[in-house]
Amino acid sequence: MASNPSYGRRDFLKDSVMSVAKAAQEFSKQVDAVPEAPAPVLRTDWLRPPGAVEEVLFLDRCTKCGDCIKACDPGAIVCHAGDGTPVIVADQAPCLLCDDLPCITACSTDALRPIDRISDLRLGVAQVSQRLCTAGQGCHACVSKCPVDALSMDFSTMRLEVSAEGCVGCGMCEHICNTVNDHVAIRVIPARQLAGL
Repeated sequence: MASNPSYGRRDFLKDSVMSVAKAAQEFSKQVDAVPEAPAPVLRTDWLRPPGAVEEVLFLDRCTKCGDCIKACDPGAIVCHAGDGTPVIVADQAPCLLCDDLPCITACSTDALRPIDRISDLRLGVAQVSQRLCTAGQGCHACVSKCPVDALSMDFSTMRLEVSAEGCVGCGMCEHICNTVNDHVAIRVIPARQLAGL
């Protein structure tokens, strides 16, 4: 193949510079490109709002209207990222057990049913990891914040105890533990998991 006699050193340098500029531009596009965000990890430790009926029935009745979310002034009830149903993520914002439970009143589909007393609620039951719990070292923050007095300190064993009968599963203990300790030692097991769902 014969070489082009009019293609000289100047043309070669010009093409080389253009080639390097193109490569730099492509590299810049890749560096500046917004990386694809990984899919969010959907938590499974969420709780249903107060008064929630059994899980299968709840999923049948809940229309995902968001009325209970809007009625929750403390902002504890949020929309589940996966299916759009209302949930509470206790370590972020526990249920404050409002006196009039406006979330239940706002529900027009009976997915959330009225209750007679706060003690009748069963969002879940708190469980303590004694390995992580610092109650034996003097931390009793969760005990003092439990709105239903379901937590107590057994000073003979220096262990935190949960009254399963008294615990309504509001998540206040989990939230408090999350704010004062490096490791969350108390978690609320959701009612649907306790029921094996």
